[in-house]
Amino acid sequence: MRLHRLELRRIGLELVVPFRTSFGTELHRDILLVHVTTDAGDGWGECVAMSAPFYSPEFVDGADLAIRRFLWPMLVEAGDIAAADVATILEPIHGHPMAKAALEMAILDAELRASGTTFHQLLGAERSVIPSGVSVGIFDDLDELLAQVQGYVDDGYARIKLKIEPGWDLEPVRLVRDLIGPEMPLQVDANTAYTRTDAEHLCRLDEFDLLLIEQPLPEEDLLGHAQLAERSSTPVCLDESIVSLQTAEDAIEMGAAEIVNIKPGRVGGYLTAKRIHDLCVARDVPVWCGGMVETGIGRAANAALATLPGFTLPGDISASSRFYARDVVTEPITVTDGTVSVPDAPGLGFELDLEFLDSITTSTDFLDA
Repeated sequence: MRLHRLELRRIGLELVVPFRTSFGTELHRDILLVHVTTDAGDGWGECVAMSAPFYSPEFVDGADLAIRRFLWPMLVEAGDIAAADVATILEPIHGHPMAKAALEMAILDAELRASGTTFHQLLGAERSVIPSGVSVGIFDDLDELLAQVQGYVDDGYARIKLKIEPGWDLEPVRLVRDLIGPEMPLQVDANTAYTRTDAEHLCRLDEFDLLLIEQPLPEEDLLGHAQLAERSSTPVCLDESIVSLQTAEDAIEMGAAEIVNIKPGRVGGYLTAKRIHDLCVARDVPVWCGGMVETGIGRAANAALATLPGFTLPGDISASSRFYARDVVTEPITVTDGTVSVPDAPGLGFELDLEFLDSITTSTDFLDA
């Protein structure tokens, strides 16, 4: 298809409850949406970069600038393209995977809509429902944490993930394990908050029978993760460290990643995410689909991705209401009996609530090809 126009739309959404992790607290999302118009139709993508560069070096203003100054012009110059070409065309630009992923996502959505194909049909996956887990942030007190977890248990989630940091780890995990019982899957996520010197302390989490400990050490410290994996009976899962197919392969080879969290925006797009999935299946490494507090646009695409057979653990594809009082799509993601039904509309699986979208839009800019 040939690109005609790009819309860069910024929207603002309030979170229903503050979401605190080891790198900060989110109260409000400033989200960049990209809307491409082509000679075959149009499509939408969502950039998962946050407002500030705490989770990764990318941030939403930088992604906006990278797209308008470098990435979009390169795609236009390439002429007729397919979604599968995007990563190769943009490869000369170092970094900016979230910005690249948003463009690939929009072009993929347009391509699939034009052919009347759903994303999970393209992937060749057969499941129509996937298990849904929920990510629980850090709170000021333990009673508040337990009340939130009990609410999610009552909602029927299949797995609880607790954010942890130094000073908020052993006791919260102990109390939550007591609350949910020994059978319900429980895992923790440190978002790089610890160092190698904390290995002995982290191994004390072994007594709680966790599914995994996610990204305890800094992104670059593959050796430290491999050393922790040797000492700990809790499987070590990597998130922030997995930024490409190559880093995934290296981490697995080193023994640093016994489990992999696949986030399409972090690795440059859904098609690369599929390749990482295939690598992990070939190496017998379990994967699950992480979340970046997406709207229904990204949430629908994540649900389709998670139908692939290697996604054997519940992911962070929670209900839209987990984060937002109202979603930007006409049919928000819901959880029933611990599962999410995979959207089956052509494209990436969503239809936008354009009236609501306009009401929360903070800026719009158009770039012609």
